[in-house]
Amino acid sequence: MSKIAVVNISKESERIARTLFLELNAKTIGRAQVGKYWKEFDVFVFIGAMGICVRTIAPYIKDKHEDPAVLCVDGMGKNVISVLSGHVGGANDWTRIVASVLGANPVITTLSDNAGLWALDTLSNRFNWPIASEDDMNDCIFAFVNRKPTALFLEVRDKGTEYLESTLPSHVTIVNDLSEVTAQKYKLVIMVTPYIKRYVNGVLTLHFVPMVGTLGFGLAHNPDKYEYIYDQMDEAIAKRGLLPCANKYCTIDVKADEPFIDILKEEEHEVDFFTAEQLSKVEVPTPSEVVAKHVGTPSVCEAAAILGSNNGKLVIPKIKGKNWTAAVAIDRKYLRDTKGHIEIVGAGPGDPDLVSVRGRKMLERADLILYAGSLVPRELTTCHKPGAVVRSSASMTLEEQCALMKEHYDRGHFIVRLHTGDPCIFGAIQEQMAFFDQYGMDYHITPGISSFLAAAAELRSQFTIPERTQTIILTRGEGRTPMPEKEQLQLLARSQSTMCIFLSASIVDDVQRQLLQEYPEDTPVAACYHLTWPDQKIYRGQLKDLSKIVHDNNLTLTTMIVVGEAIDNRKGLSELYNKHFTHLFRKGEE
Repeated sequence: MSKIAVVNISKESERIARTLFLELNAKTIGRAQVGKYWKEFDVFVFIGAMGICVRTIAPYIKDKHEDPAVLCVDGMGKNVISVLSGHVGGANDWTRIVASVLGANPVITTLSDNAGLWALDTLSNRFNWPIASEDDMNDCIFAFVNRKPTALFLEVRDKGTEYLESTLPSHVTIVNDLSEVTAQKYKLVIMVTPYIKRYVNGVLTLHFVPMVGTLGFGLAHNPDKYEYIYDQMDEAIAKRGLLPCANKYCTIDVKADEPFIDILKEEEHEVDFFTAEQLSKVEVPTPSEVVAKHVGTPSVCEAAAILGSNNGKLVIPKIKGKNWTAAVAIDRKYLRDTKGHIEIVGAGPGDPDLVSVRGRKMLERADLILYAGSLVPRELTTCHKPGAVVRSSASMTLEEQCALMKEHYDRGHFIVRLHTGDPCIFGAIQEQMAFFDQYGMDYHITPGISSFLAAAAELRSQFTIPERTQTIILTRGEGRTPMPEKEQLQLLARSQSTMCIFLSASIVDDVQRQLLQEYPEDTPVAACYHLTWPDQKIYRGQLKDLSKIVHDNNLTLTTMIVVGEAIDNRKGLSELYNKHFTHLFRKGEE
């Protein structure tokens, strides 16, 4: 968390200073204390005249890589100006934040921001990309902001590369091979790759190294000169074409107390340990009978690298050092190769605006969208890119769905399997994941907003009421698919909690009968049809009338039944506003 100092120059601005103190968890200091605290704070916010701000900081300014961010707010709180360390120090971002707190106008003068271009000198910190190239950053920035022809070479996929691709300036061209980069065509090349590359004479190069590797290692017991192992591993891996890019180090658990582990932790590396049993189940290219004899698994470094990278791709097989072995794998989610990927996306309750931002990005990127057509409106898929295949699974068997996804997967396509609500709640994804696992297919889940959350929102109800009900039960009635004996509705109803019942409109008579065994007959109920869809209907009533409500309105499978006294309840005091919790609020400056 950034440490922020507020420097109030005039007495008339105390209200502004107080607001920033509370909103930003800042410390208020005097102008005479700026020099004393110059190295201790990340951000200085001056309130008053710009001239006073500039004269105050002038003696302490050294370098943009060392100086803190400095902002100046005019005495009326109308403008917030980025003064110093706009990019590297984050002053431009803080200018926007402070302006939003005050409802002021952010004033940013850096060319890249005003031109809508990337702030190249912030990408390294922003995305944890160390820089491997030696060309002067200012020369690269000068060429870039002056819109000189720029090549972009991407060899991984992560949040940073997704940002670059989605905000591509007009003078930047994505290249798939560095042989396309010549001094005749480009003045600058920006590359994001963990691999060592040959740079082109006459072309400025900005080489970011994404930290996408998982380094698995084995150690001899108490190796001599263990403090040198760290550098030896990097040197050995570099000889095989890979830059230091490990975001995680992994090994067998019996090595947890080795001194080398302390070195890794001092360097702030994440270290994971696996048992011999876990490692022995991983198929590796270079197993060792000797290793198996000593530690109970034929591989440590390769198996640990693969396990630590979520069964990723082994890019550097086992390397043997004097007292160590090492291997590197990369999680397949980072790879830009011919292998496909499946993203199981929660569509939300129906309204296209309620899919998550991440889910929307996945839909825009997909080569194939396979959506649950009987439950998910097609409107959710209209954001697809040109040429994408969009299919409803409503008329397809499970085998047909899996075959279609595998066909696209084998072609290296990005596939979105779009399920209603959140996939983990009655999402029917288990069978599909079993198929993906069987064929070693790469997949991931993007969660969604469940329809029970939409029900709470549309009912304008808080489903947990202090001292009345603190539990929400998500379940369904027993239809063609049997319910476990211990999860029968009448048993769950004993707590009289808020109950959200899925997939049960067709058996509402039995649902009502079981609920009335435990809930009072006047318990509030709501039958919610097509939540957030254009034809949404919500019917309120009492439990004794639930069956009649459903039958009279011809409600179908896409109906959620909500039961409990939390519906429309406005009684009860949340802990946030309870007098016993006043310690949650700040009472004054410290």
